[in-house]
Amino acid sequence: MATATNAPAPTLIVSVQRAMRLLETVSSHPDGAPAKQLAREAGLPLPTAYHLLRTLTHEDYLRREKGVFILGDAVERLAIGGALRNRRTTLVDSLAHWRDAIGVPVYFAAYREGEIEIVAVADTPYAPAVAEWADFRETGHAHALGQCLLSQLDEQGRSDHLDRHPVQPVTPCSVRDRRALLERLASKERMQTVVERQEYALGTVCAAIPITAGSGAAAMGISLPLHQEERLFEAVEQLRNAIGGLLGSIAFSISI
Repeated sequence: MATATNAPAPTLIVSVQRAMRLLETVSSHPDGAPAKQLAREAGLPLPTAYHLLRTLTHEDYLRREKGVFILGDAVERLAIGGALRNRRTTLVDSLAHWRDAIGVPVYFAAYREGEIEIVAVADTPYAPAVAEWADFRETGHAHALGQCLLSQLDEQGRSDHLDRHPVQPVTPCSVRDRRALLERLASKERMQTVVERQEYALGTVCAAIPITAGSGAAAMGISLPLHQEERLFEAVEQLRNAIGGLLGSIAFSISI
């Protein structure tokens, strides 16, 4: 029988290792440090350090100011990207928790840069989310999340949105025109729960809860098959009670 051999050692790219070591060294000096000091602390020959510092500066990972090197914008973008992913993961995990606790699909939407955006959805094969058969951004007048977001806008913002996305019936149950939609929104208190029945998808009822997080408009919603409509309001109340624990993630999601 052949004797098992050790797995081959991974191939290491020395220049990448050295560049990362330099970046770590620069990060330990918030006010920057000169090339000679960085080379010494990173344990690199000075010519090698100079070459890597020039490359990292060219790629915007470092900046040279008054003879010292400091971290550049590319490093900050990497850090922000990691933070965004972590916070988005927290939001998705929270939605999944309440999906399982309440037994319904849970949605989070925000109004950003003039558009309705479904940021995250948590559902299961046994409680599927509503399929996006018509663009959610263009049909905000027909679904609970969209109506909830539009209700939080001021008159000018709402008018601008409806100019770009005119009200058109999506199903036989949908609001018929702009005037009817505006009358409906005006009849509701600004932070009231919005409920729609079969306006976006036949056989489905939905509810959305407005979220106040800074100056942004956001909403969380749920959906149920029409034959389970009696569960809707209890599920909404369970979600409303849960929202307080999500506000940190929600506020961050509105801002990104």
